[in-house]
Formats: sequence, structure tokens, C-alpha cells
Amino acid sequence: MTRPGSLVDSHGRILRDLRVSLTDRCNFRCLYCLPETEAAQNFYRGHWAQMPDAAPIARQWVPRTQLLSFEEIERVVRLFVAHGITKIRLTGGEPLLRNDADHLVGKLAKISGIEDLAMTTNGFLFAQKARALREAGLRRVSFSLDSLDRDNFKKMTGRDGLNEVLQSIALAQELGFAPVKVNAVVIREINDHEIESLADFAREKNLSLRFIEFMPLDSARAWQKEMVVTGKEILARLQVHATRNTQPAGLIPVQPDNPSSTSKRWSFPDGRGEIGIIAPVSEPFCGHCNRIRLTADGKIRTCLFSVTEHDLRSRLRTGASDEQIAAWLREIVLGKEARHHIGEPDFVAPERSMSCIGG
Repeated sequence: MTRPGSLVDSHGRILRDLRVSLTDRCNFRCLYCLPETEAAQNFYRGHWAQMPDAAPIARQWVPRTQLLSFEEIERVVRLFVAHGITKIRLTGGEPLLRNDADHLVGKLAKISGIEDLAMTTNGFLFAQKARALREAGLRRVSFSLDSLDRDNFKKMTGRDGLNEVLQSIALAQELGFAPVKVNAVVIREINDHEIESLADFAREKNLSLRFIEFMPLDSARAWQKEMVVTGKEILARLQVHATRNTQPAGLIPVQPDNPSSTSKRWSFPDGRGEIGIIAPVSEPFCGHCNRIRLTADGKIRTCLFSVTEHDLRSRLRTGASDEQIAAWLREIVLGKEARHHIGEPDFVAPERSMSCIGG
């Protein structure tokens, strides 16, 4: 049922999901986002010769004065919830680099109407902050984990942090976060050989693991379609692996509990763990997208691949009323893109990388 005043775009999609980036800063340098390490440059040059021959890209972070304050974020979230948003996910960059993130969680957890308050993190700092986040009201957490091999993990993320991430995942389960999800971006010839072992890890640890196709959101603009391992390829390999090695009955399809879900899901016959595949490149799900994004510096993005950002921060800081902002948001949402154009001749990558947009 559509709530009065809900945000509805011109294609009839009702927005329910707000992604809130807390910072564009990150303590990882992942190949698919901020490929600034020498290893990243060597990988891209060695395979597709896309990286520049110069030194690693210099990162210019958003000045702290341009980041939304917690009070501003709380105001915006309240406004969105009053207009039908029910799911809030805190992202980055790495959201836990924002000091006192648990204080913001506490503010948001008190807002009536939020049905799902979650966070996506690389997990490196999570163990230090997990209890405070849980006590503040965070209920779900998703971790990025692209490799179970220490050397490959370092190559992909630019940091020797596999043990910290694994400890954080275990702690999240111990503290009762549920479900605990793990996201793995798959890149051909870098970690696609770990697809089966990651699935085994999900079953062993009773986790929800999502395999994600590699998208053109890296700061170096090095993405090439040949680097994408499609969802169909991932599923075919997992089905073969399940029937041959661990689960003779194969994987069991899970019916979506949300028509706007971005992932197709399968469970293991013994009921331990689950895998999902998010395939925005080969199997776009734009037709039922119900998301909108708020960047750390106060810009509204109606699509992950938008080439236009809408300045909310200036309105917040020049005295616009909630009613004025709400009217402006309704106008922005009406213009939400019908779909992205990845892989098409007219595709234009967003000016800012994933770390600036918010995951």
C-alpha cells in the first residue's frame, strides 16, 4: 500500500530504501573502487592496459566542513521516513572512519517508521565498535570480503586485513546481528577462482554471502566488460560444486521476501548459510529499483550510475523548511532514471567513484 506523501518516480516505483554515506574516506584501496596501489595499477596494465603510466592516483577527500553533520543527517532521514522510506543503510567510504558513528545510529534507531537500520562496512574497525553499535540500535551489518587468501585479499584491498575482517564477522554473529551478510565482488583473473571456497565459507559459518558483478565505479575508469564474471557463470559453477562436493541435492532457490530485492538467492539443503547473486551488469534489476542515495557531502543521487547530483546540503544550510525540501525531493524523485546503460555505447560512468557515492 502506498503511504500518503510517498516518493514515487515517473515510472511508478515507490522509494523505500535510503542509502546514507557517512564519509567518502576509506582505509582500503580496493581494485573495484579506489585502485590507487601499485599492485592495482600493475594488474590493470598487465591485463587491459587501462591504467595511466603515472604514479598512483592522488585522492582528494571531501573537506570535513562539507560533510553533513549528524544533526543534518538525522533531519534528512526523518524527512525521508515521513515520506515513505522504511529502510536505512549507512555506508561510505568506510562508515566506521566517521567518529562516533554509534551516536548517529542511536539517533536514527529512535525514529519511528524505520523498519530496517543496517550498515555496510569493510570490517577492519568493526570489532572495536561492534558492541557500541549494537547497543545503539544497529540490527544488521554487511561486510565486504572478496578473498579468503591473505595475499589475494591484500592485492584486492591494498591492506593486510583479512584476519581483522574474519574476526569482525564472527563477532557480529556472536553479538546477535542478523542476518550477517558478506559481499564479494568478483573480478575475472583476480578472485574468480575463489567463488567455490567463498560459498563453502558461507555454509560453514552460516552466513548470507552475496556475489556481486564488477561494476564501472572505480576511480581509475579501468573497468572493462571482459573483467565481469556474470551471475549466470557464477551460479553454474556453484551448482556444479554443490552437487559434486558438499550438497548432492544442489542449491535450493529461495523466494524473494521483497519484490525490490537486488539479489537472487539460494540456500544449501542442510539449511546452513545462503548465497545470493547480484548481477547489475548482465541482468539489470532497474525496473523494480526503490533506492535513493545521500552522499556524505549532502548530494542526492537517484541512481548509483547517475551523472547528475542534486544539492541538498545548500538547502539544509540556507534555512529551507522541511516542506520546501520535501517538495524539492518529490520533484527530484520524479526524474529518477529508468535504468542504467552499462555496456551500451552511450554509457557514461559517474564522475565520482563508489567511495564518494556510497555503496
